[in-house]
Amino acid sequence: MQRMTRQRAAIEKQLAETDQFKSAQNLHDDLKANGHTIGLATVYRTLQSMALAGEVDVVRTEEGEAMYRRCIGYEHHHHLICRECNKTVEISSEAIEKWVQAVAAEYGYVDVEHTADLVGCCTQCAERTEETEF
Repeated sequence: MQRMTRQRAAIEKQLAETDQFKSAQNLHDDLKANGHTIGLATVYRTLQSMALAGEVDVVRTEEGEAMYRRCIGYEHHHHLICRECNKTVEISSEAIEKWVQAVAAEYGYVDVEHTADLVGCCTQCAERTEETEF
């Protein structure tokens, strides 16, 4: 457990105020905009520590950038993420879990871990895209 510092408290508070995945740079920008003086390296280190402790979820963009989010619960779940605005919905899916178990059994694997994040376009962003196409 990492000790609670002023910087860590600010990062935790900022994460709690969003439902989107954020890069360390985005989070750093948000913190600066809210009057916090925290170095970017501190934000990176804190987020990595929180990820290792299971306190935040991490997804990677197509470019390989790590994005962080504090999730509502700590139970196993997946994410549905808007590729335009990063709006994120936590989902659980019995179908995904059954599929993972079936694939693992088919190949003789046990104790399989997995992540499954779905990326698409939310209704609001899709509507904005349709409006700008005409």
